[in-house]
Amino acid sequence: MKNRYYLLFILLLTSFIVSAQTDTLPKTPFTKMYLPIWEEAMEHCLDVAQTMPDTLYAYRPTEVSKTFAEQMVHIATSTELLTKRYVQGMDVKPVRLDASTMTKTEIITLMKKGFAYTTNIIHTIEQKQLDELCIMYHSKNEVSRAFALFYVQDHLANHRAKANLYIRMNGIKPPSYTW
Repeated sequence: MKNRYYLLFILLLTSFIVSAQTDTLPKTPFTKMYLPIWEEAMEHCLDVAQTMPDTLYAYRPTEVSKTFAEQMVHIATSTELLTKRYVQGMDVKPVRLDASTMTKTEIITLMKKGFAYTTNIIHTIEQKQLDELCIMYHSKNEVSRAFALFYVQDHLANHRAKANLYIRMNGIKPPSYTW
């Protein structure tokens, strides 16, 4: 009798796990292909944020440069903003946060929040919306909302690369790029 309940439990658990995995897969061929690329980009960015010691988050290489903390906060807030604006077509304004008042832990938490927002959109967006066109704010180029996901990632990579250089300028070995 115990074996039958055990077997039933295993079957139900397996069914639940398969169902949960199916529910979390992105809905379109494009987003299924894009998700691992996005996940790698955000994980590498979090590695960069973790590598810089909290005592150097106020480091800025020149007077006109952002501090390391400002680079990370910019990544965090702009990831969500650009996703809302270009991928979802929402009319949103930039969020301005004072990075100098935030701890390393708070900044990394903010980054994870922004990344989670975009990841959720990658999981839930429909093909019809991905096919819609949008106008990029600065360049005025017309692109698909699917292409706009690459813009979100490119923007992240641009600021991550700057932050990576800040790490090097302080004599610290940056995290290895895995792609």
